[in-house]
Amino acid sequence: MTDRNAVIQPDRGQRANALYLVDKAGLDGLLGGLGEGQRAALAAQKFEAGAGEVAIVPDGNGWFAIGGVESRASLRTWCLARLAETLPGGTYRVLAHGGQPPVPRLAAALIGWVAAHYRFDRYRSDAANAEPRVLVTAEAGAIEPALAEAAGIALVRDLVNTPAEDMGPAQLEAEVRAVARKFGAELHVVTGDTLERDYPMVHAVGRAASRHHAPRLIECEWGDPRHPRLAIVGKGVCFDSGGLDLKPSAGMALMKKDMGGAAHALALALLVMERALPVRLHLLIPAVENAVAGNAMRPGDVLRSRAGLSVEITNTDAEGRLVLGDALRRACEMAPDLVIDFATLTGAARVALGPDLPALFARSDDIANALLAAGVACDDPVWRLPLHDGYRDWLKSDIADMVNSHANGFAGASMGALFLDRFVDEKVDWVHFDTFAWRPVARPGRPKGGEALGLRATWAMIRARYGGV
Repeated sequence: MTDRNAVIQPDRGQRANALYLVDKAGLDGLLGGLGEGQRAALAAQKFEAGAGEVAIVPDGNGWFAIGGVESRASLRTWCLARLAETLPGGTYRVLAHGGQPPVPRLAAALIGWVAAHYRFDRYRSDAANAEPRVLVTAEAGAIEPALAEAAGIALVRDLVNTPAEDMGPAQLEAEVRAVARKFGAELHVVTGDTLERDYPMVHAVGRAASRHHAPRLIECEWGDPRHPRLAIVGKGVCFDSGGLDLKPSAGMALMKKDMGGAAHALALALLVMERALPVRLHLLIPAVENAVAGNAMRPGDVLRSRAGLSVEITNTDAEGRLVLGDALRRACEMAPDLVIDFATLTGAARVALGPDLPALFARSDDIANALLAAGVACDDPVWRLPLHDGYRDWLKSDIADMVNSHANGFAGASMGALFLDRFVDEKVDWVHFDTFAWRPVARPGRPKGGEALGLRATWAMIRARYGGV
């Protein structure tokens, strides 16, 4: 596997292939500085400076590369990703050719260059260590932040792509434990039947799984207690059969990714610790498998919750909100400044927004607007959906405080968020992401499979909120 930390390096004058970037507006100017044979080579490759186009141009006894970008004056996150995927292995330096303007700033594009080297080859017998494409840059200060964000993306992809048998609750705990150990964080885990007293909904969802995949509440704390407390919560349903309201086989096919919320939460926590954000971090991951067995949670059961609310189970396949409810209540007990949760919660969010846009729910307009702006700025867009008070009555139960799934088919994503809202203290700033955590179609730098969606937007927002690094 390529060492992603080695694919961008400070420019110390090392030998490197020339790489020229051009957009459609600048193509004629670049062509004017080339020889006849070089222009013919570009024509033969049908190079028209479209975004993502790549061409190799002979130059005496050597060659140089040209990459098409949407705008040379404003390079975005993924503009170099196709180059990083398709150029011959070697080292590259971006230069200005002939009458081109000075070399553009590469900082934003470094993340995409690194992320494009991602490969999930854990199970492939033919996995090979391909020669990487190394980019050297004079913007040395941008390298570590780019590597950190690319590492967060890779962590989400790795965890989500790993099959459920190898990424069950115990393995998810091991991943959190490894990150906690690296940064000297405090780790506390409640496992199995010991959950029943303090985290009864986590226990009820996960109790039908085998002992090998026993449920657990994973809790990690890091940072100076005098700093503002930031709670990050992630849905860790490592596999979701639907429970007794069994999913069809097609519905289970991607359910290894139902812990995508936990993957996002851990990746965000990694960024917080690695970049030393001045917060008191509180990471909570309820990790379960929603399995089928004789002791499985049944439709019609009434569950207690850590918050003291009783919940009538009207659909055992609406289990993620149950485990999150207990975890969110625990987070609020510690008087957080901000609570952020990530979850692959509803299919309704995907129907509304498709796979690329995480649904954002927030009590605060200021936080929501900050996240929307951050998503646009860093090419990690999110989209706000409403916490509409008029729908709260749909969660009423005849025999308990609330149901876990409303009876009609309307506003499913908002209803999931409104359920969670009942477990978060009214005065707490709270953000909920309903994310897909999966890319069904590959794009440059973003292969098909597990994907971080909303992670970098959230990281940008909390950096701004808590004063940078």
